[in-house]
Amino acid sequence: MKKLLILLSVFLLTISCNKKESKIEAKPVFASFGEKITEESAISKEILLEKYETLKKGDTLSIKVSSKINEICQNKGCWMTLDLGNNETAFVKFKDYGFFVPMNAQKRNTIIEGKAFIEETSVAELKHYAEDEGKSEKEIAEITAPKTEYKFLANGVLISK
Repeated sequence: MKKLLILLSVFLLTISCNKKESKIEAKPVFASFGEKITEESAISKEILLEKYETLKKGDTLSIKVSSKINEICQNKGCWMTLDLGNNETAFVKFKDYGFFVPMNAQKRNTIIEGKAFIEETSVAELKHYAEDEGKSEKEIAEITAPKTEYKFLANGVLISK
């Protein structure tokens, strides 16, 4: 009988410990680039996309957003594209070319703070970015028209580790 009580006690203790552990949520760990920013008050990518859809050329919006990184410049890490959902992206540069991000951070969660705007990107610039991405000569040659894009000038970036 004593053994049964000890076994039951150990079992109940184990279950209660496991339940407490499952309630503890690990806070994500971020690497910081540029100005120091925090996670607080970041809007979702869906809300940012809605805001972009209301902007006109020349409008700017100071904002902080949480999303995923799609692509990063493979030469220096000097730009990235941000997933906005619905097959839309925002092209992100870094304020004053003052910092870069790791070139292997694709698909990681990120929080960026800065200015969102809409801008037309020239053919020459589009070809340059395609080259930075490592696209083929054929793909680069197919770029023949400027493109109106969602843009973002980030002053601070957090990337999940």
